[in-house]
Amino acid sequence: MADPIVEIQQGKLRGRVDSDYRGVTFYSFQGIPYAKPPLGKLRFKAPQPPEAWSGIRDATKEGSECYSMHMLLNTIVGSEDCLFLNVYTPELPSHENHPLKPVMVWIHGGGYTSGSGNSDLYGPHYLIAEDVVVVTINYRLGVLGFLCLDDPKLGVPGNAGLKDQVMALKWVQENIKHFGGDPNNVTIFGESAGASSVHFLVVSPMAKGLFHKAIAQSGCCFNTWAWGNVNGKILCDKLQYSTDDESEMLEFLREVPVDKLYSTHLIPADVMRVDLRRPLGPVIEKISPYEPAFLAEDPMDIILQGKHQKVPFLLGYLSREGMLIDVIVPKDRQLITDFEEAIPFNLGIPKGTPLSLKTAEKIKQFYYSDKQPSLDDKDTLYKLQTDNFFFREIYITAKQHASTSSEPVYFYKFCIDGPLNMFKKLLGIDAPGACHADELSYLFKTSIVGGFDPNSYEGKNVLRMIRWWTNFAKYGDPNPRELDNIIDVYWEPIRDNKMNYMEIDYQLKTGEDPDGDRMRFWDEIYSQSIATSNL
Repeated sequence: MADPIVEIQQGKLRGRVDSDYRGVTFYSFQGIPYAKPPLGKLRFKAPQPPEAWSGIRDATKEGSECYSMHMLLNTIVGSEDCLFLNVYTPELPSHENHPLKPVMVWIHGGGYTSGSGNSDLYGPHYLIAEDVVVVTINYRLGVLGFLCLDDPKLGVPGNAGLKDQVMALKWVQENIKHFGGDPNNVTIFGESAGASSVHFLVVSPMAKGLFHKAIAQSGCCFNTWAWGNVNGKILCDKLQYSTDDESEMLEFLREVPVDKLYSTHLIPADVMRVDLRRPLGPVIEKISPYEPAFLAEDPMDIILQGKHQKVPFLLGYLSREGMLIDVIVPKDRQLITDFEEAIPFNLGIPKGTPLSLKTAEKIKQFYYSDKQPSLDDKDTLYKLQTDNFFFREIYITAKQHASTSSEPVYFYKFCIDGPLNMFKKLLGIDAPGACHADELSYLFKTSIVGGFDPNSYEGKNVLRMIRWWTNFAKYGDPNPRELDNIIDVYWEPIRDNKMNYMEIDYQLKTGEDPDGDRMRFWDEIYSQSIATSNL
């Protein structure tokens, strides 16, 4: 079969033929630039539209990922010229009125400091079998994507990495029809930092009209780890460049080699500390006459005022998200002994105050009772980190969107503990539960766990996941048109203040208010903090 050729606004692309998990052909176009390379004067700036090319561009290989530490290999990968995306389609249009397919745009995780849309983790071979067009994207990470300066005249207000995502969605609107995708039926979906990105896009005025449904897996914009800070001074101090003039900072930072920028270690070692605000990540921008802001208001205010995009929303969490601590935190720093470290910074409780000490003791008593924390009791630590680092804010997000939007909100708890669980397989974790990111191998072909047998019981879990996710992309409802032997339980949206959810396990179950006792405890902690601050 000849290599496929597609012509988009910027020029012609040569792709290649691939096959999905069933052996059915699909078309792959990789390494497509969706923005101008963010180099030189464009370093740290909002992305610019892509440039045209002459001739036929080779789109048979992935483009460079953003300069960062590889999530799995622990080696530096990528470059600054990284604003590429990949398009995978089951069918190319053969005539002007060819029916167009739903589009699913994947936003990768990695804490805003690592990752890419590459197929080593996000192979499209499962989802594409359900007759959708799949797009995966890169965006700028770390300092390159999230440098934030206070002076609006400098044009570096933060959120460049999120603005990259907006530019990618604009590219989809302008070009996806040439690949057989429907620009009027676009679903954004992501995991971890990709999920919080999805939520940021839902509340950002800059992204309005660029998508029509949203899926957030294990993350939201209210998570403590999803926020950064004004950081130019911090970065320059690390590089031993002393100035308080931000224009001088910017001029200096533009010239620093990328490897030296990365060597500043602005990525903290204690990345699972909820009491610390990270230096790198999304921010609320100052309103500026010089350029539009990605986000200029508190997301909760945007939601409560009903100014967010009201689209069908599917979101959820994994039963033991907190196992991530085994992946990214050295063992000697995993155990919490000072429970003031377990008080989220967004509560605004000064450390060492009577309220802080009282709150810390309440958290310890709720999770450990009178036991002393020990690495022999990892499951208690996993539950605390699950709730405090992920679940609490995801739960609040689901409730708030269900109460402020006329569109349905579907909630899930993923509990599958099997051979396709990605991080558990990689690290040999034998404790029960599903670790953060373990659901990815049920949606994507990954290099870590390989493929699956569609006729096996584990294969049934993959088929369920890809059908739910693609049904949602097609219809705004994950349920199949008719229940069958793969999906035999109806998934109710949240309605009438009932936190309906699907428990995704080998045996499907539905219910209300998952882990509600733990959420009521955190409601009490937050209510106490607010009441005290209003005294």
